Amino acid sequence: MDKALEENLWGALENVIDPELGIDIVNLGLVYGIDLEEDGIANVTMTLTAMGCPLAATIEQDVKRALSDIPEVDETEVNIVWNPPWTKERMSRYAKIALGIPD
Repeated sequence: MDKALEENLWGALENVIDPELGIDIVNLGLVYGIDLEEDGIANVTMTLTAMGCPLAATIEQDVKRALSDIPEVDETEVNIVWNPPWTKERMSRYAKIALGIPD
């Protein structure tokens, strides 16, 4: 995958807002990786801030919707993983400031 396409994928995911925290999933550090296969299937590996998150299905649909706007993506698979576990250290400086978390 070329660098410009990879940046477009990450940029699209910055439009997916965690409904509970009001910050996008990229700056929250929830997205661990994106891979686009030659057949147009985007595989997003991500986690959530807590197991049993009641908004998991909503976030997954938002990820699929965000990537569907990219012409190279025909389908999106979202793989929710729990290892490595999410911690606040994965958050960007922007997210920490927005949520009032000391850096």
